Amino acid sequence: MQSLQEKASEWSGVDPADAFAVDDTNLFQKLGLQTFINLSTNFYNRVYDDEEEWFRSIFSNSKKEEAIQNQYEFFVQRMGGPPLYSQRKGHPALIGRHRPFPVTHQAAERWLHHMQNALDSTPDIDADSKIKMMNFFRHTAFFLVAGDELKNQNHQPQCRPEGSKPAAE
Repeated sequence: MQSLQEKASEWSGVDPADAFAVDDTNLFQKLGLQTFINLSTNFYNRVYDDEEEWFRSIFSNSKKEEAIQNQYEFFVQRMGGPPLYSQRKGHPALIGRHRPFPVTHQAAERWLHHMQNALDSTPDIDADSKIKMMNFFRHTAFFLVAGDELKNQNHQPQCRPEGSKPAAE
């Protein structure tokens, strides 16, 4: 049985070494807090303005300002900065925190589309950092898809063999 990380690598097309290249450089030191705030603001402006209702609806119960803060604090923490996210919300526990949402292949690709555009339009991020970040984001998005599929498998109704009768109550 494949691990979630193995599925994430297969589905994302990103080798684990490339996915975690963000650990080789302190991107927080390199880019600074404001760059992560700008990236997350740019990203969520795109998400909340998405023309696809099915995608916007995933975020409909979230306040945009809170989504921006959660994201930039997580990015800062994950990319070498202070543990802003954990200090405010506890352990990131990405799969658990995304459990209420439909994290499908289609949703991951749409999320990545907006993130790529946000990265491309954030001028303070150099090309090498953008590549490292996008590899991390792509792998992580499909890690969440794998976690969502596992959650859905664990909640499937039990099937009875054809022709069998339900147990007496």
